[in-house]
Amino acid sequence: MTRPQSAEARRVRAAELFDQGRSGAEIARMLGVSDESVRRWKRVWEKDGADALRRRPATGRPPKLDGAQVERVRTALEHGAHANGFEADLWTLERVGAVVTRETGVTLSKASVWRLLTGRLGWSLQRPERRAVERDESEIARWIDHEWPRIKKGP
Repeated sequence: MTRPQSAEARRVRAAELFDQGRSGAEIARMLGVSDESVRRWKRVWEKDGADALRRRPATGRPPKLDGAQVERVRTALEHGAHANGFEADLWTLERVGAVVTRETGVTLSKASVWRLLTGRLGWSLQRPERRAVERDESEIARWIDHEWPRIKKGP
């Protein structure tokens, strides 16, 4: 048997196997989980049934931005910082927060902006490369091709 993809699928499959009278050790081996997990699931299953092993909706405060608002923000951010009125084409949490407020009317804290970027948008931190303005790529290539082998070879 192949291993189910989600934790909920493993728990639901365990409930089916409990109905079949399989042992806890056998279920644990079949699903690739610990014996303790199977014992815990069986206690829940015996008390409240198979539906108790299904995933429950997340608790807590609902997000301030709905899906449509998040997509408006994503579109605005994808146009770049210049297109959003910033001098340098670089995003900071403060700048993203300003775009969120302009696009949705909702003001978010820096922490909430970070969660929006990394969680709901799936983006990650990207730092720009620091390079000297005077950098001459052709001179660097020439040095690597001609000077470095001579230096490496030694006297």
